[in-house]
Amino acid sequence: MATATKKAPAKRKRTAAPKKAAAKKSPAKKKAAAKKKPVKINVFRDAFNEAWDQVDEWVDTAKLKAKQLAAEEKLMEKKAELAVKAEVDKARHLADQAEKWVRGRIKSDTKKLNSLERKLKKQLRDAEKKLRAQAKAAKKKANKKGKELKKTVQGATKKAPAKARRAPVPKKKAAPRKAKARASK
Repeated sequence: MATATKKAPAKRKRTAAPKKAAAKKSPAKKKAAAKKKPVKINVFRDAFNEAWDQVDEWVDTAKLKAKQLAAEEKLMEKKAELAVKAEVDKARHLADQAEKWVRGRIKSDTKKLNSLERKLKKQLRDAEKKLRAQAKAAKKKANKKGKELKKTVQGATKKAPAKARRAPVPKKKAAPRKAKARASK
């Protein structure tokens, strides 16, 4: 590419010099200079200059094509870079959404679990209260029945004679003698 950056040499212009010289001359000399035959240009020089112009044109075309290809390549690189950035942003966005959803889900689940826990604690307290109340009622009922029985027993004992109040002690029966006789043998 070192040759691509190099500029072609500029064309030489010989036609300007005679005009400048003619401008400096007097009007009579100017007429004489205008009547002179034009200077013959070397045919080879024209062919060389045309070839050189053609080479310059090819070089310019090649440079233009190289610049176009470089621009297209740069554009494709930028497109690829933007596509990668878009994918990364998309993935980041999805990750953020998933994280937000998980946080919301955890919050919702925690709320539900706390509510359920409160309900169960309340049910347990209510059941304990109910059992205590039943136990207290049963104790009260038992005390009441015990008092009633005591009154009935006391009332019955007051009416009964003193001999009846004492409970008779059962007599021991004598063991059969045959069993003793067998045991001693």
